Parts: sequence; C-alpha cells; structure tokens
Amino acid sequence: MYEERRARFPGAVLWWQDTPGSAHGSAPDPGPPPVRRVLPDGCMDLIWMDGTLLVAGPDTAAHLVRDRAGSRYVGLRFGPGTAPGILGVAAHEVRDRRVPLAEVWPGAEARRLSERAAEAADPGVVLEEAALSRIRAAGSPVGTAPASAALISAVVGGVRAGLPVAEVAAGAGLGVRQLHRRCLDAFGYGPKTLGRILRMNRALALARRGVPYAAVADAAGYADQAHLAREVKALTGATLGELTR
Repeated sequence: MYEERRARFPGAVLWWQDTPGSAHGSAPDPGPPPVRRVLPDGCMDLIWMDGTLLVAGPDTAAHLVRDRAGSRYVGLRFGPGTAPGILGVAAHEVRDRRVPLAEVWPGAEARRLSERAAEAADPGVVLEEAALSRIRAAGSPVGTAPASAALISAVVGGVRAGLPVAEVAAGAGLGVRQLHRRCLDAFGYGPKTLGRILRMNRALALARRGVPYAAVADAAGYADQAHLAREVKALTGATLGELTR
C-alpha cells in the first residue's frame, strides 16, 4: 500500500500510500486499520492527506497514526536539514508536530496550492513543482537550503561518521553553542539527537537486510548489541525484531 520514488531534486523522496478500504482499490473493507508507527528519520514532509496539506516536523520518537479506512496520503519528504529553507519554517517550531500548511505559509498561498493539488491527477507532481518554485525564488541551487548547504553537509556527514560534537562544530566553522542553535533551526534538534536518529535508521536498514544483530551493532557504531537494543526501543517504542517483522 506504500510506494515511493526519487523526487525531481536531490535528497527528496515523493511517496504515496493508500489505506485499505480506499476507493482506489477493489478489496472489501477489512475493518479498522491498525496503528501505524512512523519512525524518526531526521526529515520533514509536506503531505497531502484527504484534501488537506500538512507539514510534518522532525520527530524525536515514533509517531503513532491510526488511518481512516480509505485515506490516501501523498507526501514529499525532504532530506535532513533541507526543508526549512524551502518551506520557510524553522524545524524546531514544528518538531514532533503535524501542522496545516496555512499555519506556515500565507493563507492565500497555501489555499492556492491546496486547490491545485485537489484538481490534479497526481498531487505529488504539484508538491514537487511548488517546492522547486520556492527553491528558484530563493535563488538557491536545487536541493539546498539558503545559506546553509555547507552546514547541512558538515553536520550530517560528521554525525554519520560518529564524530564528537566539538569536531562536528569545528568542521562547520562554528562553536559548539552556535552549532546547536543552527541545528535546531535546520534539523529540529541538536547534533547528538540527529546522530542517534540517523544511526538508528542505518541499523534498521541493515537488520532488514538480514544482517545479524551483533554485526548490525558493530557496523552502525553501537557499543554492543544491548546498546543497539536500548537505543532502538528508546527512539521507536518497539524492539528491533518487531520493526524488522
């Protein structure tokens, strides 16, 4: 019921999902949909959901959703740190929240985009075009946030490499406190939390490929398998085994 493809600018993904009971399918209604666990990934999304445009902020823990039968979602997921420069909202302002786009953009602009998405055969194309238009209007290279592409690259690269925060800050040409403030705007949280979330997603990807958990812990930079298990549970509310199943 879930599909995705690369968006028309780097680092973004266009995705869509239909909930059972949708008019888009012919299967009978199977009853209330189960709770869906949306895991933190360091990203922000612009989502078209049943006629409403929402901004999904960066999560610090799993976001639990019970979809209505027949619901359809189309979303544009921006790479870590890139959405604020395109959507025009600091990431920490929408952290762990889903807010109407009209609370982020001027009401008339949000309304026009909503109307275009409602009339389009493919709302995802409309979301892509809107994002590309805002990137061009800001005079930024495609796929970057204004004045912060170097910061995003330095922080994401540093935390993925497991560098201490002081080294990440030095690589970005900032002090530790300056880095933390910039990270709140770009990612919604500080570099330590971002590093935990990106590491957990890397571990989960390895586990889903069938890599033994001990090897996953070593490859993803955890102290041991028990450390891996604690971190996954803390960030997702589920065990690694439950997530891979």
